[in-house]
Amino acid sequence: RLPDQGRDCSPATCCIRYISPPMPAQLYVISAPSGAGKTSLIRALRERQPQLQLSTSHTTRPPRPTEQHGREYFFVTRPEFERMVDAGEFLEHAQVFDNRYGTSQRQLEDKLAAGTDVILEIDWQGARQVRRLLPGSRSIFILPPSREALRTRLTGRQTDSPEVIARRLADAVDDMGHFREFDYVVVNQDFDRAVGDLEKILAGQGETLRPDRPELAPLARDLLDFPTA
Repeated sequence: RLPDQGRDCSPATCCIRYISPPMPAQLYVISAPSGAGKTSLIRALRERQPQLQLSTSHTTRPPRPTEQHGREYFFVTRPEFERMVDAGEFLEHAQVFDNRYGTSQRQLEDKLAAGTDVILEIDWQGARQVRRLLPGSRSIFILPPSREALRTRLTGRQTDSPEVIARRLADAVDDMGHFREFDYVVVNQDFDRAVGDLEKILAGQGETLRPDRPELAPLARDLLDFPTA
């Protein structure tokens, strides 16, 4: 097993624990900025491929009206989260904004050991740490088709306050600036096509979706020159 990794995952505070040797299944780590459509894409992907399992994270943030405990997240109190940290129950855990998030090591190991391919939704900081521990995992970053599309999606949610939306917009630039660290990049411009691109990656046919493909350059310039005010 690997030792505890560093805690310097600024701007959030994160910690990575360890995981057992390689499992007989594939782990797909998927990250995206808020508003890129990651959750909807993963839901559609699992409808097409129901054998895929989702690693459900723990969080201290309150659930949104449409969320259920144990489906989108395990919603726990901060004292309970701290107890789990002290007990070494998380593969990784991080503080993002004012809330904490963590991936249950036992849950992930059990699913992989059973031969089940698993999707792990996590931010780029946690993804970086998981890739270090599990270099055989495949990492995917989802980008919006434009900065205006991202702004529209965030403001149209009607689940977050204006302050939270402004904060997420400001944080989006930093998140998207890390897309080149991932094995594959999917642009969520056409929803069905984006789901199809995810299926290609799962089928081992994602070579045309690498982050260094030339057609991503104009989009990257647009997204990373993001006016947040």
